[in-house]
Amino acid sequence: MRSLLFAPGGSAKMLAKAPLSGADAVIFDLEDSVQPAGKAAARDLVAEALRQRAASGVPIYVRINPLDGDLFEADLRQVLPAAPDGIMLPKPDGPQDVEKLSRLLEAWETPAMAGRTRIIAICSETALGTLSLAAASWRHPRLAGLLWGAEDLAAALGASANRDAAGHYTGPFALARNLCLLAARAAGVTPIDAVYTDTRDADGLGREALAARRDGFEAKAAIHPAQVPIINQAFSYSDAERDWARRVVAAFEAVPSGAALLDGRMIDRPHLLQARRILAGRA
Repeated sequence: MRSLLFAPGGSAKMLAKAPLSGADAVIFDLEDSVQPAGKAAARDLVAEALRQRAASGVPIYVRINPLDGDLFEADLRQVLPAAPDGIMLPKPDGPQDVEKLSRLLEAWETPAMAGRTRIIAICSETALGTLSLAAASWRHPRLAGLLWGAEDLAAALGASANRDAAGHYTGPFALARNLCLLAARAAGVTPIDAVYTDTRDADGLGREALAARRDGFEAKAAIHPAQVPIINQAFSYSDAERDWARRVVAAFEAVPSGAALLDGRMIDRPHLLQARRILAGRA
């Protein structure tokens, strides 16, 4: 999974088009993109889009409303019978909210999906949630990934901006990004970089996606279909990287020890793990 595209739950047209965008996963959104007066209608549209989806094989998640409000139960009751691949959990205050959601899924998911509905948590939208990334394990059988977000965190902190004049994330948001990456790796799930909100800045998106991959993220979220190919390219390995990985594996197969030589340089187990990750197609 390299790219996740958000599609507003209030637009039947966008819900139909999103799975055809080339994104590796799609998020049908019932939260921020839907005004309060339109929530009920959006649930109907999302449930119908799930029932009518083509057999494209693209996983579809539904972002529900937060667990501390009064909308999430109606979201789950209406969309779970249509068997989404997973639920995106916004604004959790910690891993206990993943467990709470899991119990709700057990009660309402279809028999065919019993135990199979996955969860992606947006783990940095509250101060408590962000702090919990370093304080407790987020590992859970249903958890598929952790996505960090800067926009809601800015509102939670009372920040006037989350980037400096050069476009770099300021301290609190860089911390949240780093904690998301570390917590996801510790939990054994996919670390997902935040959306890039300027849909007109393709170059900026490309640079940020490449930096995310460099640091260890495996995917990035998108808010416009035009962002998907840029993200997919950034998180795809080049022929040169795959050739290096094959040569690393071959070098270790030729020696009995835990270290080998490649192009005159010593390589050891971390290099082998990275080579296997590349050959498995994961960023």
